[in-house]
Amino acid sequence: MARPSSPKARRTSRGRSRGSTRKPASWKRRLARWLLWLAVGWFGITLALVLLFRFVNPPLSSFMFQRVVEATWKGDPSFRLRHRWVPLAQIAPAVPLAVVASEDQKFPDHHGFDFATLRKVAAEHLAGEGRRGGSTISQQTAKNLFLWPGRSWVRKGLEAYFTVLIETTWPKRRILEVYLNIAQFGRDIYGIEGAAQVHFGKSAAQLDAGEAARLAAVLPAPNRHSPQPPSPHVVQRSAWIQRQMQLLGPDHLEGVVP
Repeated sequence: MARPSSPKARRTSRGRSRGSTRKPASWKRRLARWLLWLAVGWFGITLALVLLFRFVNPPLSSFMFQRVVEATWKGDPSFRLRHRWVPLAQIAPAVPLAVVASEDQKFPDHHGFDFATLRKVAAEHLAGEGRRGGSTISQQTAKNLFLWPGRSWVRKGLEAYFTVLIETTWPKRRILEVYLNIAQFGRDIYGIEGAAQVHFGKSAAQLDAGEAARLAAVLPAPNRHSPQPPSPHVVQRSAWIQRQMQLLGPDHLEGVVP
């Protein structure tokens, strides 16, 4: 007659039985955990960087840094980065109005994206007539500050991501201030102060409406056009910008520009 097993033996047997039914974590579950941690880390780092630049002026934009690296790598003896940060209060009021009139007239009202303009641009491209972009000043700030030149879905996706972060955490005044200080106005000329000094021999605070419009006119293609001396294209474009400035009026940026 078989002897009954002791309670200790029964517990040991049950433990082994349970242990034998456990399955190791699958590679899909481990991959999902790693991807989740990467996403959380990416969001934390990028959010911290965007919040930092809300209060701290970036010494260089991503576009400037890439140009410095390129010129250093090639040993370009003619390279000289023209850039000097100036606060928005030390920029002539005509400048932000000219840039908004030229690049993004709905800037004070939208939340980072001008969907009406994007639909028009998409329709033009589908019709084979697409010659303009639909990026807002917020999108251009995100691209110039954090990303790289060129066209790709990856870059556009990252541009949209950083635009949302910027619009969520920065006031419009800060977005415009950063943009005016990092936008390219000529070969190796970045920011409105450097552009004013190089092209007109004066500070950004001294620019008049005509000079501001000519500088804004070169923004879509700063390596191809120059405000001084202006090409026929720049003359025509700056005249259109000045008409738009008059139509918008100085109150258009009320609450954005001090």
